[in-house]
Amino acid sequence: MNYLIIALILFVAEIAYFAIAKQAGIVDRPNERSSHHNVTLRGGGIIVFIATWVWAAFFGIDGHEFFLAALTIIATVSFIDDMNSVPVKVRLTLHFVAMLLLFGQLNLLHPANWLEVIIGLILCAGIINAYNFMDGINGITGAYTLAVLAPISILNHRLNFAPTSLIIVIAIAVGVFLFFNFRKRARCFCGDVGSVSIAFIVVFLLGSLIIATRDITYIMLLAVYGIDTVLTIIHRLMLHEHITQAHRKHAFQLLANELHLPHLAVSSFYAILQLAISIGLIYLPVNHYVYSAVVLLLLASAYVLLMRRYYHLHAEYLQSLKAKEQ
Repeated sequence: MNYLIIALILFVAEIAYFAIAKQAGIVDRPNERSSHHNVTLRGGGIIVFIATWVWAAFFGIDGHEFFLAALTIIATVSFIDDMNSVPVKVRLTLHFVAMLLLFGQLNLLHPANWLEVIIGLILCAGIINAYNFMDGINGITGAYTLAVLAPISILNHRLNFAPTSLIIVIAIAVGVFLFFNFRKRARCFCGDVGSVSIAFIVVFLLGSLIIATRDITYIMLLAVYGIDTVLTIIHRLMLHEHITQAHRKHAFQLLANELHLPHLAVSSFYAILQLAISIGLIYLPVNHYVYSAVVLLLLASAYVLLMRRYYHLHAEYLQSLKAKEQ
C-alpha cells in the first residue's frame, strides 16, 4: 500500500512540475546537435530526486544522512544548471563535495583507503558524466536505468547491501518519468537534474554492492553506457574535437539520427542488451573477470564496426550544416 501511495504522490508531483516548468520556461529547444525536433519541457527527471525524499519520509533516513545531503547538493546545482548555466568551476566543486559526502556514507574516508577514494572519485565522475552524455533520445535514460536497477535488486536480495525500499521507490519514480518520456513525442526530457541524480543514486548502489562483495566487475552493470561513452570520447579526441562541446557522435545517436531507427527501439535495445549482460554476469558459472573482458571486447568491436560502416553519414550531415551556414 505504501508503494501505491508513493506512486500516486510522484505522478501528481510530476504533473505539478510540468505546470511549473511551463510557467518558468524550463524547456529544451532543438538545434543542429539535437536528436529531437520539438520544444519539450526539460527536467522531468527531477521526480527521481523528489522520490528519494519521499522514500525518507515513508521509511526513515535510517543512517543515510550523508547520502541524502550529497544527492540534494548535486541535484540542486544540476537543476539550476537546467535553468541557467552554472559556471563549470562552481558545478565541479559542488560535485566534488557531494562525492566526498557519498564516500563518507560508504565509510571510505580513511587514510588507509586513499587509493580507493581516488579510484572512486574517477569512477563516480565518469559514471555521472556518462549518464549525462547518454541522455539524448526518448526513453534511453529511464529504460537503461530500469535495466540497471533490476540486477541490483536481484543482488540486493542475496546480499542486503542497500535498503530494498529505496531501490523500489527509485524504480517507481523512473517508471513515472518513463510514462511521459517513453513516447514517440515525449512530454518531458530528463534534464541534468534527472540524469545526474539518477547517476548519483546508481553510484551509491553500485558502490555499496562493490564494497560488500569486493568485486569490481559489478561495474559491468553499466557496460553498455561505459563503452559508448569512453569510445566516443576517444573518437572525438582522434578528430581533434573539444570533448566538452555538444555533439551527436555517440553510437545510439548514429543509430537514431543517421540510420533513422525509432528512438524507442534504440532505447529498448540498449536497455535489453545491458540487462542481458548483467544477468549473464550474475548467473553464468564463469569467472567474472574473463566474462567482463569478453563482453567489453565484443561491445568495443561492435562500436568500431558501426562507426567504420556508418560514420560517413554523420560526416556528410556536418558538411551540410557548414554549407547552410555559409
